[in-house]
Amino acid sequence: MSMIFKFRMLSDENDHFVRDMEVPYDMTLRAFHEFLVRSLGYDDCMASFYTADERWERLQEYTLLDMGDSQSIPMERVMLGQLIHENRDRLIYLFDMLNNRALYLELVEAKRPEAGMEYPRVAFEHAPAPNQYDPEANEDEGSIFEQMMDDFGDFEGDDNYDDE
Repeated sequence: MSMIFKFRMLSDENDHFVRDMEVPYDMTLRAFHEFLVRSLGYDDCMASFYTADERWERLQEYTLLDMGDSQSIPMERVMLGQLIHENRDRLIYLFDMLNNRALYLELVEAKRPEAGMEYPRVAFEHAPAPNQYDPEANEDEGSIFEQMMDDFGDFEGDDNYDDE
C-alpha cells in the first residue's frame, strides 16, 4: 500500500455529523461503498457516487449496479486513485435515492500509511450518522450556528441610543 486518502464526510442534514475516513488509494468505489455502509451502521442499500465540482454540483455518476448505459459507470470498475487527482477533490455519496439524500466527501489529505495501522478505517467521528430511512429524525439536531444565534435572540437593544 503506497498511499492513503483521508476524506472528511459531512451531511447537510446534521451540522454536527463529521467522519474522517482513511482509505487506500487503490480501493474500488464498491469496496468504499461497503466500508461506508458498515462504518455508518446502515443496511445494504442502492447507492451511487458522483464526482463533484467546487460548488458540489454532481458530475460523473458511479452506480452500484451496471445500468447498461453510457452515463453511469459501475463502482466495481473504478478505484479511488483513478478519480482523485488533487487535494480538495470531492465526492457525493447518494445513499437514499428515493429521497435524494447524500453525504459529502472531500479529500483533505493524501499520505503514506502509518506503520501498524489497518486501512480502511474511521480516523475521527463526531455525532451519529444521519438516519438511513427517516430524514426527519435528523432535524432535532440543529446546527452549531443556530445554537449560537439563539443566545443572541434574547438581546434587547436600547432604542434610545443617540449617536450625537
